[in-house]
Amino acid sequence: MVAPGLVLGLVLPLILWADRSAGIGFRFASYINNDMVLQKEPAGAVIWGFGTPGAAVTVTLHQGQETIMKKVTSVKAHFDTWMVVLDPMKAGGPFEVMAQQTLEKMNFTLRVHDVLFGDVWLCSGQSNMQMTVLQVFNATRELSNTAAYQSVRILSVSPIQAEQELEDLVAVDLQWSKPTSENLGHGYFKYMSAVCWLFGRHLYDTLQYPIGLIASSWGGTPIEAWSSGRSLEACGVPKQGSVPYNSVTGPSKHSVLWNAMIHPLRNMTLKGVVWYQGESNINYNTDLYNCTFPALIEDWRETFHRGSQGQTERFFPFGFVQLSSDLSKKSSDDGFPQIRWHQTADFGYVPNPKMPNTFMAVAMDLCDRDSPFGSVHPRDKQTVAYRLHLGARALAYGEKNLTFEGPLPEKIELLAHEGLLNLTYYQQIQVQKRDNKIFEISCCSDHQCKWLPASMNTFSTQSLTLAIDSCQGTVVALRYAWTTWPCEYKQCPLYHPSSALPAPPFIAFITDQGSGHQSNVAK
Repeated sequence: MVAPGLVLGLVLPLILWADRSAGIGFRFASYINNDMVLQKEPAGAVIWGFGTPGAAVTVTLHQGQETIMKKVTSVKAHFDTWMVVLDPMKAGGPFEVMAQQTLEKMNFTLRVHDVLFGDVWLCSGQSNMQMTVLQVFNATRELSNTAAYQSVRILSVSPIQAEQELEDLVAVDLQWSKPTSENLGHGYFKYMSAVCWLFGRHLYDTLQYPIGLIASSWGGTPIEAWSSGRSLEACGVPKQGSVPYNSVTGPSKHSVLWNAMIHPLRNMTLKGVVWYQGESNINYNTDLYNCTFPALIEDWRETFHRGSQGQTERFFPFGFVQLSSDLSKKSSDDGFPQIRWHQTADFGYVPNPKMPNTFMAVAMDLCDRDSPFGSVHPRDKQTVAYRLHLGARALAYGEKNLTFEGPLPEKIELLAHEGLLNLTYYQQIQVQKRDNKIFEISCCSDHQCKWLPASMNTFSTQSLTLAIDSCQGTVVALRYAWTTWPCEYKQCPLYHPSSALPAPPFIAFITDQGSGHQSNVAK
């Protein structure tokens, strides 16, 4: 903040002294503002800011004329920061948060109004997370659907890079706000994130209490830009070099978005994170994504837990969107399926031992040939958000008996004498259409292997047989939907019957050539 008096050069020394003593540097962190949502119980929300070293700071929570609580701290010298953790609060509001700095005989007061307590979710990633509500199907209807959601508050972080970890955000594109058609659809790839907003709207419909949504995303960016140096080092990511890949159109330098757009949020108490990224890694450090993505999740969790004084859960829920499809020829046909697989740390499903407390929205069947933003940017973000919120309800909110993922086989049995592979699924399956190419077998003979289609044969409620008589050698592996564009819009062959969730892609190795083998995609 620059004081108006600073333009008067003749009295500069006097004004500088006056500014310092008058507490001009006393402020809340950049994202603590009117209309915000703070994390509700069982966690305590963190309120922090900057001030004069040595000064006492008293933070008071008011509702009307009533004082709900009061917390006292002091400004720490090293970063000139102060911080308090509020007692856990039930969902609701509105409240006023007041902070008062006292130094010698001078008091300075800050206030933010219309503060709600609820659940706070951070949304991050690249352009499919950045796409605004203006860019989705039925945009006019979605933009006008705000009246019932005034307790869903939104904030959008400005796209900024930094070489070092920043303490606070440099800027925000949209400060905490109630939703309007204008701020939900402020241009293309600006604010507000459609996936984030629609996800939050679904949560509000279910939970019926305030939801805070923070969008911090940048199109065309690889995971390396969103990762700390320590997490990249843990995965052996090569030192930064040039990135001559047309899938990377945004900042790619290691950690620059982590430094400027994620690290400054670390003191905030969060409920969870949702993430949509991966397209910019289809040709860039692709083989490392099965490490860099789980490492990012682990590092974000540790950082937010520590930054919030232990208030953000150490293993907070982390949801993500498995990549959709793309018609462009920017990548080999293996790039998208490899990233989809690596997004699950090569398990094919989440949560798994390397990715605990995570949930995934499969999107490979939500392709969009005619998207005016390119097929890599499908417009159906409503289904993406719906599938994400199912995972959140199950993993983050503990809702029982809720189907939140599509069917995967739990047993793959080779019936070589019959020329069949028998797949037993752990859920019921609905065969929406027969597809003779979407399943493929790895057929090996004379020390050479090739992938061949395995046509769908018979099926029942939880099993499916594939014809493998096209293989004259040994069948060593099976994969499903292992292409950039596996099927047309909502027309993949396998879904869960009641939830309409698609079967996710997988690859499984058949090591027992006798009576069958429990596949490594099994639960």
